Amino acid sequence: MAKLEPDDKLIRKLAALLDETGLSEIEYEAEGQRIRVGRAAAHVLSAPAPALTGAPAGPVAADTVPQGAIVSPMVGTVYVAAEPGEPPFVKVGDEVKEGQTLLIIEAMKVMNPLTSPRAGKVTRIFASDGQPVEFGEPLIIVE
Repeated sequence: MAKLEPDDKLIRKLAALLDETGLSEIEYEAEGQRIRVGRAAAHVLSAPAPALTGAPAGPVAADTVPQGAIVSPMVGTVYVAAEPGEPPFVKVGDEVKEGQTLLIIEAMKVMNPLTSPRAGKVTRIFASDGQPVEFGEPLIIVE
């Protein structure tokens, strides 16, 4: 396969398209070669889905992320259990360990476990099973 030589003009057009559309990532493929252009999103959030159980859910202000919140590292679909019909990985009130799987985010047909960055207690779950999520969206609070 021939080495891909980046086309600066194409990359600039794709970057401009990101700005125009508000997307955080765009991919272009032609003749078996692919270019992906992305940017880190400024934490602009939509209101999350209701909590699964426990503390009442409410909208999160668009410019704030609750303290202790673990946010989505990517755009995808959230799954709260390893398989349909199985119990969720965690529920409100559970004590979790650092590195423990909290949720799965499916992105581009790849299942990505979201693990806890710290030990603590799950006090709120924003995401529901099968919910689409955006980069930076709060998913769960571990205090």
